[in-house]
Amino acid sequence: MSGPTVDPDPRRWRMLGLLAVAQFMLILDVTVVAIALPHIGADLELERSTLTWVVSAYTLMFGGLMLLGGRAADLFGSRKVVLTGLLVFTAASLATGLANGSELLIGGRIAQGIGAAMLSPAALSTVTKVFQGEELNKALGIWSALGGGGAAIGVLLGGVLTAGPGWQWVFYVNVPIGVIVFALLLRVLPADRRVESRGRLDIPGAILVTAGTGTAIYALINAGDRGWLSAATLGTLAGSIVLYAAFAWLQRVVRSPLMNLRILTRRPVAAGTFLILVATASMIALFFLGSFYLQHYREYGAMRSGLLFLPVAVATIAGAQVAGQIIGRTGPRVIATAGLAIAALGTAVPAIWDGSVMLVIGMTIAAAGLGPGFVAASTTALAQIDYTEAGLASGILSTFHEFGAALGAAVVSSIAAASLVGTASDGFSHGFTFAAITAGVAAVLALVVVPAAKSSTGVTHAH
Repeated sequence: MSGPTVDPDPRRWRMLGLLAVAQFMLILDVTVVAIALPHIGADLELERSTLTWVVSAYTLMFGGLMLLGGRAADLFGSRKVVLTGLLVFTAASLATGLANGSELLIGGRIAQGIGAAMLSPAALSTVTKVFQGEELNKALGIWSALGGGGAAIGVLLGGVLTAGPGWQWVFYVNVPIGVIVFALLLRVLPADRRVESRGRLDIPGAILVTAGTGTAIYALINAGDRGWLSAATLGTLAGSIVLYAAFAWLQRVVRSPLMNLRILTRRPVAAGTFLILVATASMIALFFLGSFYLQHYREYGAMRSGLLFLPVAVATIAGAQVAGQIIGRTGPRVIATAGLAIAALGTAVPAIWDGSVMLVIGMTIAAAGLGPGFVAASTTALAQIDYTEAGLASGILSTFHEFGAALGAAVVSSIAAASLVGTASDGFSHGFTFAAITAGVAAVLALVVVPAAKSSTGVTHAH
């Protein structure tokens, strides 16, 4: 990443720690509800499609508005956007915990997603600006490990909180953490620099891209009930394509576009977004299926189910750390291909063999491959990005992370629909099989699309 050479901020590592805690909360909230879903459904008497929206409403707003958050960080300064996003997210977490029906529950999740969409790209943009060279790669490695590990730890924490004080605490826990992190960030975040030319936020563009994604997710969630080739499913998907086309047209004609679409044609950015999409979709698919398998089919308690995800969390973080150490020598292509291949092998285990032990073994192997996938994605997408594009690039990467989460939950929820509401295990097997094949195909594609460039180009990678 190129930018002006400045003396490093003495508070940068403390700042990274606080921003990482904030980002950890956001990622945690994608999966922390997974274990709590059956309890939320029983307590509030919600149907399967409504339960899926408890996951997807958050990831959809998080992903759909991320470009707007990244653009806002570039226009108004990262400090303002980080702090505002954190406040919105914290307040929304309190409201969601207080929910006594589907309206406030999903409304709170939407508001959480809006806050997260402001906070996440602005925080990553801050990281890319205050760190340089070798230190930047170390910081990105920590960021990636937290992203993958946060998802797994979310399932564990969800189990502990649901079995203990109740599912509401899955959301309440964000409130004291959010308040403390906000107070500390006020002291260490650098003041925003003046930006010479202030553009305007492209609100219509943000609405179009969010509506397009929402329409696609809605089609996927209901495909299991309506049929994948039904007129309703295909018509809804066609509607999403129209909305995306309108977004693309608008970006060409509006004075201050949400994003320059040409950035997606750059090979590193395109490859990085592909990797983050597949890695996140695979991980969320695993957690969604694994959570329902253990609690609904095996009838394990929330605490027991959550603890079984501990080795998955450890494997994700360990895999990401190892990848961060060697990616400078191997280049991202080797890491991405090997990681996705390992993920495919691990996911195939519960697809072939039934049983909770085989499920945990398979998910742990898969997680050890997906951790490196997250590192390869961030280092690839952020390579050769100009300093002035930090917010936009961070927004794009974060957007595809959340799109992957929403797609992963929606697709496997449809494939495994029969097993999620009944007692048969066939649906779980089909879901894991689909996820394994997807990861395997992605591993082959990574050989073609991911650049082989090592640390001599773009971001200098840590050894």
